[in-house]
Amino acid sequence: MVKLLILFKQPHNEADFEAHYVNNLALLEQLPGIIRRQANMVLGSPTGKSTYYRMLELYFEDFDALDAALTSEAGIAAGSQLMQTVGDLVELVFVDVFEDNAPLNNN
Repeated sequence: MVKLLILFKQPHNEADFEAHYVNNLALLEQLPGIIRRQANMVLGSPTGKSTYYRMLELYFEDFDALDAALTSEAGIAAGSQLMQTVGDLVELVFVDVFEDNAPLNNN
């Protein structure tokens, strides 16, 4: 499984950012092949305020599915909208996800 991790930096104007975020999220959710989505609000870090304001995680079966989603008509439209509205605040990262369902030994 892979995910597209979209990190949104702290905006100068939260109200403007949120208006764009809602529209961008609606377009991003139209990407083909998404098998899971997590939208996150960053609370802070151990040292106080985080560099990041929000995180969005879009999960795909594999990198080919992610690539197909990003190069699809929906992906191009979402990417264009994202860059035009909050491009200076966004960082995109491709992540290979390993999930081990074995219980942790927390003794």
